[in-house]
Amino acid sequence: MAEIYDIAIIGAGPAGANAALTASEQGCRVVVIDEQSKAGGQVWRVKSAAIAKAPDTPETVAGNALRDALSISHAVHMSDTQVWQIEREADDWAIYVLAAGRSRKIMSRALVLASGAREFVQPVPGWTTPGVVGLAGATALIKQDMTLPGQRTVVSGTGPLVFFVASEVRRHGGTVAAIVTPNHRTEWLRAMPFMAARPDLLWRGSIWIADLMLARVPIFWGYAVSEVSGGDTVTSVEVCKLGPYGAPIGRVSTIHADSVCLGNGLIPAIEAAQLAGVPLEHRPDLGGWVPRADSDGKTSIAGLFVCGDSAGIRGAAAAEIHGKLAGLSACAFVGKGPSVAPVGMQRRYARAARFGMAMTALSIPKPGSDGLTTPQTIMCRCESLTRDDITTEIAAGAQSSNAVKSGLRAGMGPCGGKFCQSAIARLIAKTEGRPETDVPPPTPRPPLRPVPTAALAGDFDYADLPIPKPAPL
Repeated sequence: MAEIYDIAIIGAGPAGANAALTASEQGCRVVVIDEQSKAGGQVWRVKSAAIAKAPDTPETVAGNALRDALSISHAVHMSDTQVWQIEREADDWAIYVLAAGRSRKIMSRALVLASGAREFVQPVPGWTTPGVVGLAGATALIKQDMTLPGQRTVVSGTGPLVFFVASEVRRHGGTVAAIVTPNHRTEWLRAMPFMAARPDLLWRGSIWIADLMLARVPIFWGYAVSEVSGGDTVTSVEVCKLGPYGAPIGRVSTIHADSVCLGNGLIPAIEAAQLAGVPLEHRPDLGGWVPRADSDGKTSIAGLFVCGDSAGIRGAAAAEIHGKLAGLSACAFVGKGPSVAPVGMQRRYARAARFGMAMTALSIPKPGSDGLTTPQTIMCRCESLTRDDITTEIAAGAQSSNAVKSGLRAGMGPCGGKFCQSAIARLIAKTEGRPETDVPPPTPRPPLRPVPTAALAGDFDYADLPIPKPAPL
């Protein structure tokens, strides 16, 4: 028997949890479904019990407040639960989830998608070497377990995250061998007027950079990691100067390190929205392909709402407010709560979004950045496909992400294309001389996450099958 709710929310980060709190306050029966064991998402990831006594950070304080509010609300929080299918049944939504090894079905009148974002890494030679971790992945290691990527780390990436991770590595006793960022100082100066809207974050960022400069950590402005060397672990990193359009132009330096944090910004996690049928649009200023949704989370599909980073990368502060707006919109759809969100809330969202988008602008890939991926660089980790493999398939007539996926299985491995599809789509567009808007993401198909056959079988037992005895010879 399926469980029935007014509103189901997928994701319990800043957007999803605030949508749940807002909707439950309006008297709606709400369920919020999340893959993590505790609410908070990536930004407000809960600390491991082993480090519970470690000093609190601003992220910890905000995350604890959110988790406390959710625990005393009337919203049902399903943690450690994966959504693997979304369907429309008449006027309601059917969400199939995997929890404790069993598949369950949840029904709701309205559905709010707050599935967050994933990291984009431009493939470079050696990026699959043990000891290379994503920049965002490094924040999870540090926030949750106070675990460092290594003892001597090259931190490479865009936007403020590169300085946050470098500062955290130093704070926890590691050595930052170098900071490598494609951004130039002039790009940061252009972002300053927007950063002035958040003096608290501007002050924190200034402290990070001041600490790193006082420690004489080398900062390579306008550079990128061009190669990672090593066998069972990282031994050194090559960095190169980038031209005006992001292409490598030589001037290579070698840095000795045992680990690398590598990231090129965030991409909205849109698979759930695709599966639910939301039309997409290409918005580089929001991280790439995003679901078409209004500022209050409404989509063109009745009863379906999208908020937070899954609707575009606008930052944690905007995600909080966007979640509340989507929660109110979902309430109005089911006939509870105000029909229009307060004007003040909409203004706060617009202001926070402007700041977040200024930070996102620092991570928009430049046209020449794919020059860091050499012909023999692996692009699809799951299938061990190189750039040469992909370009050969394109030359044979594969002019879409779906075609490359069909011909080479790129994106059909355990990661579901999360590590390769964005880079492959950009390569198709460049090879064919087409804009990226002409190369949409692959068509999503269930399951969104791998599902054990035993979970789908339920209580079925093969021993109960009436198998006839073999016929006599």
